[in-house]
Formats: sequence, structure tokens, C-alpha cells
Amino acid sequence: MAASLGLKLYSFGRGRETRQGGTRPERPPGALAWLHAPSAEQISPMLALARRLVDEDGMAILVTSPFAPPARDRVVHAPAPPDTPAEARAFLDHWRPELAVFAEGELRPAVLHAAAERQVPLFMVNGRQPRLLRERDAWYPGLLRSSLAQFRHIGSVDETAARAFRRAGAPLATVAVTGRMEEESAALPCLEAERVALARLIAARPVWFAAGVLPEEEAAVLGAHRLVMQQSHRILLVLMPADPGAAEALAGRLEAEDWVVARRMRDEEPDPSVEVFVVDNPGEYGLWYRLAPISFLGGSLAGPGPTRNPLEAAALGSAILHGPRSGGHGAALARLGAARATRAVASTADLAEGLGDLLAPDRAARLAEAAWAVASDGAEVTERLIGLARRAIETAP
Repeated sequence: MAASLGLKLYSFGRGRETRQGGTRPERPPGALAWLHAPSAEQISPMLALARRLVDEDGMAILVTSPFAPPARDRVVHAPAPPDTPAEARAFLDHWRPELAVFAEGELRPAVLHAAAERQVPLFMVNGRQPRLLRERDAWYPGLLRSSLAQFRHIGSVDETAARAFRRAGAPLATVAVTGRMEEESAALPCLEAERVALARLIAARPVWFAAGVLPEEEAAVLGAHRLVMQQSHRILLVLMPADPGAAEALAGRLEAEDWVVARRMRDEEPDPSVEVFVVDNPGEYGLWYRLAPISFLGGSLAGPGPTRNPLEAAALGSAILHGPRSGGHGAALARLGAARATRAVASTADLAEGLGDLLAPDRAARLAEAAWAVASDGAEVTERLIGLARRAIETAP
């Protein structure tokens, strides 16, 4: 396949690049899929896709990204190669992928050209805007068009994104408005026996969970709890500090302030007189999201952003309260906000008002149902991509 003039100029300008780091990780045996996630937001959907390909097709997975994904069986992480012809060939010689999936719209022309020469099926998912790797303002004649022409399928998140790919020269037949791929399941596990036992203890009480609270937010959380207790005197706060090691000291301070406290770390129980149940085991977040109809995301009010993924609460049916700071979870909170699946608060009074409002079971349920829909969205998009990938592999020469 002859390189276009644009690709030749592009490759000439990048010819001095050399691969960063040392040797590449060892290639796992068997068939391998290459998944490229150019941003942290794309790690979760790529891992959801990887899980399906590993479990159902027995494939090994290479994830290239500037952001290391959580460890998974048969999933290898490596940096993407510099986008030069020599490095592209060396990369593909080493990994020999059966298919490649790119995300968002980042284009690596030299890599795409080399992959197409080897007849590697190429797919784009979660497409937003086509763009060349860095050098966005440079002009290379026909390079965007020829790069997009290598993809067998371009799934865009919405019609606006689809138009951007079409305007850039993607073949019309390859572009489809699919929406976002599903993300890796955020449903955290719990011990069912523990859930049943605690549910019996607190069944008749309103409960809310303050998840991963930072020290600078403790006063706001406790102030809101105090205000709501004036209307609902039996309400229970389950309080998980962001630093589990601080739980014992926190419980001691609360007792000194005349709160009735129970400590999970001492196997104490939240009997009817307890006002604040201090918990410290990060492995039990799934338990508290299941037990508490309402959760507040610590870190979002006075910290840099939520200390936990908002989709964890959403996946387990807990209505979400959060502050104005989104940190690294901005995309998830934006999706939840667009679906009217959370309630934003900005102060102690706001938090108390939001909490009091959500104590009405129907209001909490509406919020939780909308959040669950966001957390579980995209499964059909992943299913469609897997079907396309399987057909491409089956028909490969």
C-alpha cells in the first residue's frame, strides 16, 4: 500500500523520534487484541471490552495508554509507540495483533498505515473528534482522510461527533452514531451475610453514607446530619473517612463532641441509639452503598474531587449527593448530571436540605434509578463492536 504525500511529510517531520523506555513487555501466547486508550476516561470502557474478549474469546489484551490500567489477568499495559514508520513496524512485529481498537478520535497515521498494510482490522469507539497525534495545527494533505479510511467501523458518541468524522473525510459507510461503550462494572462486592445482618439492625431507620470523607469536610457532614436529625431524629450516618487509619481518632473526637458513636473496627453495632457509625474498611464500600439509600461523595465538597468513583454508588442503587468539585471524575459526574441522576450541594445547609429532601423514598428512588441507567449504559455498543471484530477475524485472509 503506497503512502500518501501527507503521510510522507508527516513521517519525515517525526523521523527523529525514538522509542521511549526499555524493552517491550513479553507478548502473551495466542490471539491478541490491541486496545488504545488515549485518556484516563477511556481506560474503564477498554477494560470492559477486554474482559469480554478474554472471557468469551480467549484473547490476550494489550492496552496502550499514558495511564496505567488496574491489573487484570491476560491484560498487558505498554506505552503506545512513537508514530514513525520504523517504530510502527517494530511495534506490530512484536505484538502481532489480530485487531486494534482506538478510542475518542486520536489518529496515529504511521501506525494506522502499517496496520492496514498487515490487514489488521481497525475500529474506532467512543469517537468525539478526529485528531492527529499532537501536531494538531500542522497541515498534511489528505492525511486525516487517509487515516480515517483505514477504519472498518467508527462509532461516534453522538450525531455532532459523527458529523466531525464525516467532514474530516471518513467513509460515510463506516461512521455510525452508537453512543458510548459500556464501562467496566462499578458494582463493588460485599458479603451477603453481613448485608443481611446489618439490614435487620437498621431496617426501620433512615440511613445515609458519607463515603471517603476528607478531614476538612467532616464539619459539614456532621453539621448536615445534626440539622436533619431535628426532623428525622432516628437517622443514622455511616461515616467512612478517606484515610481508614484515621477512623479510630475520628470516632474519639465525635464522642468528645457528645455524638453517640459505634465503631465498625471494634465490631460494635449500630443499635437504635447510635447516631454515627464510623467504619474503616475500604473493602466494604459495596456493603454500605447497598445498605444506604443515599450516599454523599467525600472529597467533592472541600477536596479536589470525589475520593471514590461516583459510578460505584450509581451501580448499587444509592442516590448521590456531591459537592461542586469533580477532580478526576468530571466525565462521570457530567454524565450523571445530564441524566439528572445526582444532586449537587455547595455547603452544610445545602447538604442538609438535599439529604432531607431525599429522605422521601420516592425522590431517592428516582435519582437512584437514573444513576443506575447511566452506570449500566453502553452494553449494546460493546456487543456490536465484538460482533464486528469477530466477523473481521473470521474473514481475515
